[in-house]
Amino acid sequence: MPKNDRLSGCLDEINLEFVEREATPKLLMKLSIQLHLAELSSLNTVLFLEVFGVDRVRSTVHNWVHKADLQPETGRSSNHVAVDETVIQLDGEQHWLYAAVDPDSNDLLHTKLEPTRYNAFADLFFAELCEKHDVDDAVFLVDGAASLQRACRKHDLDFRYERHGNQNGVERVFREIKCRTLCFTNCFSNAEAETADEWLRSFAFAWNQLI
Repeated sequence: MPKNDRLSGCLDEINLEFVEREATPKLLMKLSIQLHLAELSSLNTVLFLEVFGVDRVRSTVHNWVHKADLQPETGRSSNHVAVDETVIQLDGEQHWLYAAVDPDSNDLLHTKLEPTRYNAFADLFFAELCEKHDVDDAVFLVDGAASLQRACRKHDLDFRYERHGNQNGVERVFREIKCRTLCFTNCFSNAEAETADEWLRSFAFAWNQLI
């Protein structure tokens, strides 16, 4: 599917029912949400709006993304699922990001941000992943992280140790997320972890539409 078709489909799925008296044309709002999630900082998104004579502040863009409440599609069925964890910075503090990717499509299936690395958090991540998607019979690709392998055993999931190959799909996602959170720190400056978690789900929605 051509990238512009995916972009059009993504715009159609952005629901603006939360809008009451917003003066910005809805098409520009949708484009701003999409561009911010895909590549633009909130500052550059504001500059994009200025091209069309629309004067908005960065917090407005943030509120649009937050209120749109975008979520990656559920109910996916995958033969393989690559799962990994990494550290990202949130307002100067370290948090652990768990992510699951379908290596065949590179779609981001699920993300979860936690304040520390703990077995219970890994267990919860897998429980949510299995609830959202039909992956009980999938082969899970994990690295040497003991907490991930332990969680697979606890949920009776078939897993395989893999450090490269299909596992690179998760690394690609992590590189993009780290680039976004490092270069566009205004996304997470003074933000609560819950806000960052919501942004990551919205990012997953956009990622799946545009990869």
